[in-house]
Amino acid sequence: MKVILLQDVKKLGKKGDILEVNDGYARNYILPQKLGVEANNANKNDLKLQKNNEAKVAQEQLDAAKALAEELSTKKITVTMKAGENGRVFGSVASKEISEETKKQLDIVIDKKKIVMEPIKTFGVHEVNIKLHPQVMATLRVQVEEK
Repeated sequence: MKVILLQDVKKLGKKGDILEVNDGYARNYILPQKLGVEANNANKNDLKLQKNNEAKVAQEQLDAAKALAEELSTKKITVTMKAGENGRVFGSVASKEISEETKKQLDIVIDKKKIVMEPIKTFGVHEVNIKLHPQVMATLRVQVEEK
């Protein structure tokens, strides 16, 4: 019997795969557990439409990430910190502060987990990488000033 998997099934296949399985396995495990449906024409068409929709959504997300990366590359944020010894920052500027300042100054919400950086411990202009999408990396300039 041919089935279309609705979920990933260990040692069998991934979601959306069309597989040939034994009739008993399909009737007694895959269909009752809602892990898959029978691969008839209607279900194949639904799968095709679903895959097209997923591809369209993925492309829209990629385009949005590219647009945001281009916008961020022209922007600069300013973070003020206390001065410590030898002109160094008292403490450090972490991704949390950069995320908060980006929201305040540019009104752009960036998750702190997407900011790829080492803590900044000196004053001046630093470039910070932001992973907006698996294929898109943006660069934001951060000006660290003394309070």
